[in-house]
Amino acid sequence: MSRIVLVLLGLVAAAALVALPAFGGLATLNLANKIMIAAVFALGFNLLWGQAGLPSFGHAAYYGVGTFATIYMMDAIDRGGAFPTPLLPLVGAGAGFLFGLVAGWFATVRSGVYFAMITVAIAELVSALAQKWEGLFGGEAGIRSIRTNWGPLDFQSTGSVYYLTLVWTLIVLLALYGLQRSPFGLVVRGIRERELRIRFLGYDAHRVKTVVFALSAAVSGLAGGLLAISDESASMVLFGGAGSAFVVLNTVIGGAGVFLGPVIGAALTTSFAYFGSSLSHFWPFYLGVVFVVTVLFAPEGIGGAILARWRRVRDGAGPLIGLGDLAGLAGAVLAMAGLVLLIELTGTICSEAYRAEIASLKGVWPPVRIFAISFAPLTPWPWLVGLVALIGGSRLALGAGRPILPRLFAGRPGPRADQTRPGESA
Repeated sequence: MSRIVLVLLGLVAAAALVALPAFGGLATLNLANKIMIAAVFALGFNLLWGQAGLPSFGHAAYYGVGTFATIYMMDAIDRGGAFPTPLLPLVGAGAGFLFGLVAGWFATVRSGVYFAMITVAIAELVSALAQKWEGLFGGEAGIRSIRTNWGPLDFQSTGSVYYLTLVWTLIVLLALYGLQRSPFGLVVRGIRERELRIRFLGYDAHRVKTVVFALSAAVSGLAGGLLAISDESASMVLFGGAGSAFVVLNTVIGGAGVFLGPVIGAALTTSFAYFGSSLSHFWPFYLGVVFVVTVLFAPEGIGGAILARWRRVRDGAGPLIGLGDLAGLAGAVLAMAGLVLLIELTGTICSEAYRAEIASLKGVWPPVRIFAISFAPLTPWPWLVGLVALIGGSRLALGAGRPILPRLFAGRPGPRADQTRPGESA
């Protein structure tokens, strides 16, 4: 029964994605493109981390290499070269694979924190090279090209780019799912669990890890190719640490142990950045708070929490959402509202623009508008409201000693009225 429900949900999601250009505007399609590109990037990263257990903190290097390689191929096509436009992401995948093959051979000699440091060093090396080699990477301005049509296919509209990105995203999903269930995927997971036993079985662990590293870099490069087609530009900013950090955030928040976890994380963080950047200058701080809360209370990620809750409902261990879960959610929302109020007040009154406004008003502190409400920063009430909401919401979410929020993420039911502890009232 559960499999039928999952198939139906998949069909509904596929139909919605196919019909999106008919109902969504230009901004919606651009956001959907960004989400799918981020999802492909996160899936490639999770192949290395979630499946092989190798934490790479410099994966933006392969993402950027794929983007630049695709831009150069687009420029060659524009000059008269013969290459199918729908296959342009394969150029990024090929560039990422070749670079990942070389980098992975060196990086996988070590494991653990030493492997992570090697990946960071490689990413910093590529970033420094991109800054110095302006003839190849275009310096701060970067390089640009244009999409060209191929036969009867028109790639000048955002809708056509959306469908191309959607097709490649589905191809990557199917390919990685098949790889995960293949004998090679079993060997890769065996290396994650106990590499020494894999060696005793006769496998060359270094070679397997090198291949997995190269495949992960190839998927990341393919995501970079999709970005090149979408944006028609590439710059050295792609090699910065922010790209590597965001793919880690996507994977951790979504759940590295669940196949679709990185997709969930990419959808949430990309949407959060898209809408949050227009609402507040402090949206990266709030995203960091979400990351910390996820690590503390849902180390398996949101995808893992959803999977645990689904299994609980399927096994009849409890309802989908209980009263304790609702209380935990309400407390979390209240605590986040209090935190936002305090951060926005502090950030606004410390900004250059606010100090200039005070000077123009001859020392009068103007009200700060948050949540469509004007707050007087010199009165204690907005600060007290923020502190009460933050502390009270946190205590409600954590259950004042009986954690509600961890139970919500872990998928365990809260106590019923007839299951209270001695000395407690229902």
